[in-house]
Amino acid sequence: MLTIDDCIALSDLTEDEIDAIAEHEHLPEMVAVELGCCLVHAADGPRRIARIIRDDIENARSHGQPRHADELTVVLDGFVAHHPAL
Repeated sequence: MLTIDDCIALSDLTEDEIDAIAEHEHLPEMVAVELGCCLVHAADGPRRIARIIRDDIENARSHGQPRHADELTVVLDGFVAHHPAL
C-alpha cells in the first residue's frame, strides 16, 4: 500500500508545494498531490503552479499573515529553482 509520503515522492513536487496547491484550491492533501502531479508534467503546468503559489503569497499578505507569506516565498523560490524555464 502506498502512503501519502510515497505519493508525494512520486509527484515530483515537495510536500510544501503540495500544501500550497491544497491551500489555494481548498483540497485535501491527497487530491492536491494528484492535481500537482498532473500540472507539473503538463506543458504549462509549472507556470500554473508558480501562479498558485504567488496567489497564496498575496492572499497571506492581504490577510495579515506575513510569516506565512515568507514561508510561501521560500517554497516559490525552491520551485522556480527546480523549474528554471519559468
